[in-house]
Amino acid sequence: MEDMGAFRDAVGGWAAGGPGGPAGDLAVRLGLRTAVLLEGLSDLAAVEALAARRGRDLAAEGVGLVSMGGAMNVGRYAGLLGPPGLGLRLTGLCDERERPYYERGLERAGAGGGEFFVCAADLEDEFIRALGTAAVEEIIRVEGDVRAWQTFLRQPAQHGRPRQQQLRRFLGTKKGRKIRYGRLLVESLGPGQVPAPLESLLASL
Repeated sequence: MEDMGAFRDAVGGWAAGGPGGPAGDLAVRLGLRTAVLLEGLSDLAAVEALAARRGRDLAAEGVGLVSMGGAMNVGRYAGLLGPPGLGLRLTGLCDERERPYYERGLERAGAGGGEFFVCAADLEDEFIRALGTAAVEEIIRVEGDVRAWQTFLRQPAQHGRPRQQQLRRFLGTKKGRKIRYGRLLVESLGPGQVPAPLESLLASL
């Protein structure tokens, strides 16, 4: 796990303009075959949590989860990790509104052929629809965030909005909250409740 963290750090440094050698060396050492490109750390946390629930060690299977720090970086990361760079198979998640950008980014990078699984709005939205709003509010209560949730609901911008949209927005209002709840929402999923994009991604690995 330490080496996988080092690999992610090395890839981030490479994407920021640093040398690619450390990332390449770690990819060989880890025996990586596949890079899963994820928009941010909350998506990464959710994929890790579901894999753990299934008893899978993705690193041992040659799979590296990579947070790109935003969908706009997909072309850069695809070029570094895919066929033009380290030669890894590419896959991941993307939001419906970002799909055209992903397609153009992969094409420009010369990294076509990767399979990306599409969330309707984003992964949090998929979780809320899978679990239902009442269940998500119960998770918020158990986590001790009721006061913050009630304060959020009193904001004028939230008046009259559908509960699902309010919950989705609440999860993204505080740094680290989406990451924490990404794991919690996965852990709360019952049989048959795993959102289709996440289920399909894990099945493809």
